[in-house]
Amino acid sequence: MITRASWEQGLEDLASVHTDVSFVELSDLMSIDVGGAAALAVTAQRLDCGRIVVDRPPPELERILHIFWPGHTRIEVAAR
Repeated sequence: MITRASWEQGLEDLASVHTDVSFVELSDLMSIDVGGAAALAVTAQRLDCGRIVVDRPPPELERILHIFWPGHTRIEVAAR
């Protein structure tokens, strides 16, 4: 089970090595809450360039992003 702290640390690690496109594969994640989505959105917003592509996320992630961060351009949600 992933905790908020380990999720945020993973995102911080990703941001530290990010160049243009970073991929996050979430097929093993059963659900995500607004706090977890916020950590992803904040990480993406802080990138100097490029985007984060999220592969196979829980279905609610895309809905959460559209509600709280409409028009986000730094996160691309790949089809499930």
